[in-house]
Amino acid sequence: MPVEIEMRARFDEEAHDRLVGRLEQEGSDLGRDDKHIYFYVLPDKLLKVTDNTAAGSAKITLKHSKIGQGVAFPETEIAIAREDVPAAVRVFNALGFESHMHEAFNRRHNYRLRGVEIAVKWSEAWGHHAEFEVLLDDDPSDAARQEATDRIFAVAKELDVTLMTERELADFTAAFEAAEQARKTTMPFEEVEPQT
Repeated sequence: MPVEIEMRARFDEEAHDRLVGRLEQEGSDLGRDDKHIYFYVLPDKLLKVTDNTAAGSAKITLKHSKIGQGVAFPETEIAIAREDVPAAVRVFNALGFESHMHEAFNRRHNYRLRGVEIAVKWSEAWGHHAEFEVLLDDDPSDAARQEATDRIFAVAKELDVTLMTERELADFTAAFEAAEQARKTTMPFEEVEPQT
């Protein structure tokens, strides 16, 4: 299965504007890529149903790892019709994953610079942030993984972006998950009807 080498950074609005300015000058603009995401944070995996509102497409993604557990994310994707997003969410909720579900809208714009895809994003949970990623073919070698990791670090350094460490990512996502669980237990139960 394909493997994403992925790293993240969080920053304020001023750093966001500087990064976008640099990418518009030096990178390739891949376009707007806004998404409405239903994601299920499982103990060792991440399951997502994504409605790509900008592209008019949808998919189900299983990442065989989760944020804060390394930079390599083997993943399986299945394209679905946008009108099937609510049904996919209902299926996963009925399978017992509802307590693990979070819903988010990501404002996103994609760029490419020196072989690294950079998604500059904003979401309520993460604020301004970016994902730096290189997609590798099925079962890449350790050398290919290391080369992709090194390339991401080099591009981030060139752009004056500080990437989050695995510890920072694990701590951030754990705090987010704890806050979401606390919010869910204090709110009256209401069934979530997926938006399209």
